Amino acid sequence: MTGFFHETAFYGTDDDFLAHAVPFIEDGLRGGEPCVVACSEQNTALLRGALGRTDVIFRPASDQYSRPSDAIASYRDLFREHTADGARHMRVVGEVPHPGTGASWDWWARYEAAANQAYAEFPVWGLCPYDTRTTPAAVLADVVSTHPNVATAPGTHEPNPGYREGLAASQQLPDALEEGVPLLELVDPAAGAVREAVGTAIDGMDLDEDAAHDAVYAASEIVTNGLTHGIRPVRFRLWADGSRVVLAVSDHGPGPSDPMAGLVPTTETRSAGLGLWILHRTCDYVSMGRDADGFTVRVSVGGQT
Repeated sequence: MTGFFHETAFYGTDDDFLAHAVPFIEDGLRGGEPCVVACSEQNTALLRGALGRTDVIFRPASDQYSRPSDAIASYRDLFREHTADGARHMRVVGEVPHPGTGASWDWWARYEAAANQAYAEFPVWGLCPYDTRTTPAAVLADVVSTHPNVATAPGTHEPNPGYREGLAASQQLPDALEEGVPLLELVDPAAGAVREAVGTAIDGMDLDEDAAHDAVYAASEIVTNGLTHGIRPVRFRLWADGSRVVLAVSDHGPGPSDPMAGLVPTTETRSAGLGLWILHRTCDYVSMGRDADGFTVRVSVGGQT
């Protein structure tokens, strides 16, 4: 194997999950391949019981998939470590969060698309199983479009005719706080003016110092991104409920077409490449998407959405 083999599998029962995952891991172990499992507590327990092995690397899905940018950095570190130690192949069974498990999907859809590039240099076979009992239909459609390979049945590994390069088709969903009137709304503001206005707007809220700093920094970065790379007018809005802040910046440009944007560090652009990555590493949620009105970046600070 050379490069990243990105595969999905769909299952509807616990037995189906095991039928996909157990032979996948056992084949890897027989070949001396490091095997990683990052699944839910329930599926981790199923695999521990079925495998009866101590040489599998188990990572809680809640830790491995806390944020897409963190997941990419963590996996890349792991893959780099094992290849440096001489591993020629590796295998991963990873359950990516989605609304059926209580997570917002937009940035995880981008993760699934970005993984094809983010791990391309490593000899890794990644199996992403999705439970059809809990996964929404729109998420399943995105999964099909972002995985070049599919296990249509246990033991089968086929090219996926539904795979499409680039971003997933999932629609961006407004935050619940956006149902109210914005506490702050600015058009084409300078970054310094945004920082000052946001600092004043959130003063006295139930945010710790780090969260307040993240909100001010995020506002400055996404406005700078819109002014630098978008098409004016650039509209900035802020909503808050006392303990959580939602920021949204919209412009009339198309936005980035690269699913890696914001999920890996880059200095290729004059400003926003590294800044967007920092947002993805510090904020509780970052949503980026296009609609009929243009391109919007949404950021939530102060708690999960």
